[in-house]
Amino acid sequence: MPTSAPGSSRSGHHRFRAQSRRLLRVSGSTAGFTLLELLVVISVVAIAVGVMSLSLRGGRAAKLEEEAARLSALLEMARAEARASGATVRWVPVSPNQPAQDGAQFRFVGLPESRPLPRNWLDPATSAEIIGSTVLVLGPDAILPPQRVVLRLGERRVDVASDGLAPFAQAAAGDEGTSAQ
Repeated sequence: MPTSAPGSSRSGHHRFRAQSRRLLRVSGSTAGFTLLELLVVISVVAIAVGVMSLSLRGGRAAKLEEEAARLSALLEMARAEARASGATVRWVPVSPNQPAQDGAQFRFVGLPESRPLPRNWLDPATSAEIIGSTVLVLGPDAILPPQRVVLRLGERRVDVASDGLAPFAQAAAGDEGTSAQ
């Protein structure tokens, strides 16, 4: 028995449902995500997290490698200056047990005052040890004895070495072929 209230007729009920479906489509909201959509989103997030974790290294390891690259460049600059000027240039690390009064952590002895090079590590906790000697001889001779410096930051270690002819570079820690005798 039909009544006169709006929406009480069968055709009114169908009209209401059709309008609500149209509204849902227009507004972009749906009842939920499909399983496939969720799997795609989870896969993309997992790949992004994996790539990020592989690209990030430990902070100390990155700092120590940066110190090694910087030391290699500084030693090569001093070596070139020694050859050009004909002066004997030496690199001397300051002992952590006996810090320098001026705060220097290493020195280039023999360079002219007009060519000052840095005297401190980027990270103050970095320490250096020359294997087989207390100083590195950087010139004026073109061919030098093999030399090796061990840089340490915490429990991490990096070796910077030269065979005497090649430039100073980061060396494998177990590679003893370029160490001083």
